[in-house]
Amino acid sequence: MNPYMKALPLIVFSVLLNAFAQIAMKKAVMATGMEWSLLPLIRLFLHPWMLTCMGCYAISIVVWASAMAQVPVNFAYPFLALGFVAGAFLSKLMLGESIPPLRWVAISIIVVGLGLLTFTGSATKAS
Repeated sequence: MNPYMKALPLIVFSVLLNAFAQIAMKKAVMATGMEWSLLPLIRLFLHPWMLTCMGCYAISIVVWASAMAQVPVNFAYPFLALGFVAGAFLSKLMLGESIPPLRWVAISIIVVGLGLLTFTGSATKAS
């Protein structure tokens, strides 16, 4: 199997985990508040949503490293822009945030650009 197509699910999964981590972080901050003193920070970092956030980040790093072992950085890194897409959808679904029409246009442009990028992969594995 082409290493680019083999790495693509790992890349997408890592980005989705990262986007979900952002939502979990927002939920933790909404639940506990954000204060720059010791006890509130401890409360924040022990909140279940913040623990979920940190767990998702940790897993996404491992998954991303696995993808990096298969493809060049210049192919994989632009897919981090999918975080904008996933973040918008998740914030609407999970937080009830509104997304202005112009932002939907921008998100569409990102999707088109990533679609084009997907087809630039070479069949040879980079060192």
